Amino acid sequence: MPTSNFPRVSIITPSYNQAAYLEATLQSVLSQEYANLEYLVVDGGSTDGSAAIIERYADRLAWWVSEPDQGQADAINKGLGRATGEIVAWLNSDDLYRPGAIRWAVETMQANPGLGLVYADVEAIDAAGKVVNTISYQQYDLDDLLAFRIIGQPSVFMCRSVLEQAGLLQANFHYLLDHHLWIRMARLAGLQYVPKVWSAARYHPEAKNVAQPAAFGLEVYRILEWAKAQTDLAEHIQANPRRVQGGAHRLAARYLLDGGDSSQALATYFKALRKDPAYTLQHWHRMVYAFASMLGLGGLLKKFAK
Repeated sequence: MPTSNFPRVSIITPSYNQAAYLEATLQSVLSQEYANLEYLVVDGGSTDGSAAIIERYADRLAWWVSEPDQGQADAINKGLGRATGEIVAWLNSDDLYRPGAIRWAVETMQANPGLGLVYADVEAIDAAGKVVNTISYQQYDLDDLLAFRIIGQPSVFMCRSVLEQAGLLQANFHYLLDHHLWIRMARLAGLQYVPKVWSAARYHPEAKNVAQPAAFGLEVYRILEWAKAQTDLAEHIQANPRRVQGGAHRLAARYLLDGGDSSQALATYFKALRKDPAYTLQHWHRMVYAFASMLGLGGLLKKFAK
């Protein structure tokens, strides 16, 4: 199939000891039926048979390696450094692309020249691949990102030239490294939301957002302090400090609740309420769940935690 009308898209999959899910991830990328796909897999020296799985698909990969690295950011940056596509993205080794995701991303980029990134909705799936929730977003801009409106990373595709201006992932962020990057890119170019499901994020016991949720909350405040120290971003924050602080508290509270610290989560939700009541009250159901959990009734209201 000719590729002249199809800009090259580079996808990077960082992997480490995710053999149980890795093959499904590889297949979800390679089955996209996109004419000009460059796929790179960066394994961190897995010891669970991941390398053997990757090797089975080696003839369909542009490049792959299995060697020790310095963590997720290092692995993704290693792949991005080799990527040649005009559009780039990464898909973690336990997540999936839904059919047509790459094509939709390309069409959106082509219809809106000058964008820094495009994004869409994400399905949450369990270890077996069953859909448990659909996470829907809205059209965001830099101010929204500074107020910690989160975008689901598996459904993000970036313009490589804007990414190169913003710089690659920073290794001193370990949990919200993607959100930190989106803010840096949004300084330079616009974002475009597409109300479709492009990916599925897998929630399982070994996933960082399940195993280490409290650490995500701490990193919310690290990003906020970093942003305050940037002259251009500080001006945005100073224009609406209550919205920004409320958003930070709300997101930190969510991660605290996911980590099982119901009392601290509820206290942090109250901080969010004082700063940005209108937005925080949109998440009243999680506050109800936090309160019920403190009383030992969380199991009865588990659906409210979503």
